[in-house]
Amino acid sequence: MRAWVVAEPGPVAGHPLEWTELADPVPGPGQVRLRVEACGVCRTDLHLAEGDLAPRRPRTVPGHEVVGRVDAVGPSSERFVVGDRVGVAWLRGTCGRCRWCRSGRENLCPRATFTGWDADGGFAELAIVDESFAYRLPGDVPATAAAPLLCSGIVGYRALKRATLPPGGRLGLYGFGASAHLVAQVAVRQGATVHVMTRSPAAQRLALELGAASASGADAEPPEPLDAAVVFAPVGTLVPPALRALDRGGVCVVAGIHLTDVPALDYERELFYERELRSVTASTRADGDEFLRLAAALDVRPATTVRPLAAAADTLADLAADAYEGAAVLVP
Repeated sequence: MRAWVVAEPGPVAGHPLEWTELADPVPGPGQVRLRVEACGVCRTDLHLAEGDLAPRRPRTVPGHEVVGRVDAVGPSSERFVVGDRVGVAWLRGTCGRCRWCRSGRENLCPRATFTGWDADGGFAELAIVDESFAYRLPGDVPATAAAPLLCSGIVGYRALKRATLPPGGRLGLYGFGASAHLVAQVAVRQGATVHVMTRSPAAQRLALELGAASASGADAEPPEPLDAAVVFAPVGTLVPPALRALDRGGVCVVAGIHLTDVPALDYERELFYERELRSVTASTRADGDEFLRLAAALDVRPATTVRPLAAAADTLADLAADAYEGAAVLVP
């Protein structure tokens, strides 16, 4: 099969990805193999390619928003059959025995493994997944529309849950890429007032088209105090203004897997009055099931730019330059 691997992590301008030929993977016990139909491009893929996240194995295939059709099943695999439409997300495996797994917090499992980091992902023609960590997807949803939901959507949804936004509350989104534009749709359709802070004029326009009440610069002050804020941009300097924008008792959530350093916080201006700062670590399968049902019920639709799989390296470079409104998706 043809696939991209992270040959030598480094700045995307230095071409860390290599387009190569790999042996077709063979599904093991409890696994299925997919013929990839689409794979979303996540900022985490960029962090892995550039080395912001240290490689866990050499020459790994990135990509963890994978949609495909099952074309082979491994021994003892019973959940899917050949031809089923399946989605593969970031969380790839957990131990199932630790106190976090047993308490419904498998995203915190110390032995958790991740697609495109610990094992090959979807920047390829074929992909393998443990069937217990795969999502059954309806056959009538275009693969390019389903792919961004599998990480940008699921992890964004967990961030929204962690923000504990009250019904009809005021939500601030800092950064407006693949995750944020999906979260905005969920929040608006559930009755929230959404304010978007992002440096991109194109992203500001998209935010307003999707129902945001306002859209302004990345560190601008929103027009009213916020009940909750989610920082999607991997920029630590946005955390203090997001905290200052909160009303009393508000919650600020940092949603990314990587963040530049957060400056020293002013306790009285940014944390007093029971403001809270929280992080998000991956997601659980329950988060995924909840979000995919909710996205269907609310008709959440990603804005996508579709590129050929062979253009993955250029697509990552464009992502680094904030060239996309919404999500980029690769198609073999």
